[in-house]
Amino acid sequence: MPKSPIVHADKGYDSNAIRNKVEGKGAMPNIPLKANRRWRICFSPFLYRDRNAIERMFGRLKDFRRVATRYDRSATNFLAAVCLVAIVSYWL
Repeated sequence: MPKSPIVHADKGYDSNAIRNKVEGKGAMPNIPLKANRRWRICFSPFLYRDRNAIERMFGRLKDFRRVATRYDRSATNFLAAVCLVAIVSYWL
Protein backbone atom coordinates (compact mmCIF):
# COMPACT_ATOMS: atom_id res chain seq x y z
CA MET A 1 0.00 0.00 0.00
CA PRO A 2 1.49 3.38 -0.94
CA LYS A 3 1.89 6.06 1.72
CA SER A 4 -1.37 7.91 2.15
CA PRO A 5 -2.91 9.77 5.11
CA ILE A 6 -6.44 8.44 4.42
CA VAL A 7 -7.57 5.17 2.83
CA HIS A 8 -11.05 5.16 1.26
CA ALA A 9 -12.88 1.86 0.73
CA ASP A 10 -16.47 0.71 0.33
CA LYS A 11 -18.65 -1.21 2.78
CA GLY A 12 -17.32 -4.56 1.61
CA TYR A 13 -14.00 -3.79 3.31
CA ASP A 14 -15.52 -2.91 6.69
CA SER A 15 -13.82 -5.40 8.98
CA ASN A 16 -11.65 -5.02 12.03
CA ALA A 17 -8.77 -6.89 10.38
CA ILE A 18 -8.63 -4.51 7.41
CA ARG A 19 -9.01 -1.45 9.63
CA ASN A 20 -6.17 -2.65 11.89
CA LYS A 21 -3.92 -3.32 8.90
CA VAL A 22 -4.53 0.16 7.48
CA GLU A 23 -3.89 1.77 10.87
CA GLY A 24 -0.73 -0.33 11.23
CA LYS A 25 0.58 1.22 8.02
CA GLY A 26 0.08 4.70 9.50
CA ALA A 27 -3.08 5.71 7.64
CA MET A 28 -6.62 6.48 8.75
CA PRO A 29 -9.33 4.20 7.30
CA ASN A 30 -12.41 6.03 6.03
CA ILE A 31 -14.80 3.15 5.38
CA PRO A 32 -18.61 3.38 5.69
CA LEU A 33 -20.08 1.12 8.33
CA LYS A 34 -22.00 -2.03 7.51
CA ALA A 35 -25.55 -2.17 8.84
CA ASN A 36 -24.73 -5.08 11.15
CA ARG A 37 -21.74 -3.46 12.92
CA ARG A 38 -22.26 -3.13 16.68
CA TRP A 39 -19.60 -0.54 17.49
CA ARG A 40 -19.75 2.78 15.71
CA ILE A 41 -16.42 3.86 14.23
CA CYS A 42 -15.50 7.30 12.93
CA PHE A 43 -16.51 7.88 9.29
CA SER A 44 -16.46 11.14 7.31
CA PRO A 45 -18.91 11.34 4.40
CA PHE A 46 -17.27 14.60 3.31
CA LEU A 47 -13.89 12.90 2.77
CA TYR A 48 -15.58 9.87 1.19
CA ARG A 49 -16.80 12.03 -1.73
CA ASP A 50 -13.26 12.03 -3.16
CA ARG A 51 -13.60 8.31 -3.84
CA ASN A 52 -16.24 9.02 -6.50
CA ALA A 53 -13.63 10.43 -8.89
CA ILE A 54 -11.62 7.23 -8.63
CA GLU A 55 -14.69 5.06 -9.29
CA ARG A 56 -15.59 7.11 -12.37
CA MET A 57 -12.04 6.76 -13.69
CA PHE A 58 -12.16 2.95 -13.40
CA GLY A 59 -15.61 2.91 -14.99
CA ARG A 60 -14.31 4.89 -17.96
CA LEU A 61 -11.33 2.54 -18.37
CA LYS A 62 -13.62 -0.50 -18.29
CA ASP A 63 -15.61 0.89 -21.22
CA PHE A 64 -12.80 -0.45 -23.39
CA ARG A 65 -13.22 -4.18 -23.85
CA ARG A 66 -9.51 -4.94 -24.03
CA VAL A 67 -8.93 -3.53 -20.54
CA ALA A 68 -12.14 -4.87 -18.97
CA THR A 69 -11.47 -8.48 -20.02
CA ARG A 70 -7.66 -8.27 -19.85
CA TYR A 71 -6.78 -9.83 -23.18
CA ASP A 72 -3.04 -9.37 -22.66
CA ARG A 73 -1.21 -12.09 -20.79
CA SER A 74 1.87 -10.16 -19.76
CA ALA A 75 1.70 -7.32 -17.26
CA THR A 76 3.79 -5.06 -19.52
CA ASN A 77 1.38 -5.33 -22.42
CA PHE A 78 -1.62 -4.83 -20.14
CA LEU A 79 -0.07 -1.69 -18.63
CA ALA A 80 0.59 -0.38 -22.15
CA ALA A 81 -3.07 -0.99 -23.06
CA VAL A 82 -4.24 0.82 -19.92
CA CYS A 83 -1.96 3.77 -20.74
CA LEU A 84 -3.28 3.97 -24.30
CA VAL A 85 -6.88 3.83 -23.08
CA ALA A 86 -6.17 6.56 -20.53
CA ILE A 87 -4.70 8.77 -23.23
CA VAL A 88 -7.62 8.20 -25.57
CA SER A 89 -10.36 8.65 -22.96
CA TYR A 90 -8.91 11.60 -21.04
CA TRP A 91 -6.79 13.54 -23.49
CA LEU A 92 -8.65 13.27 -26.76
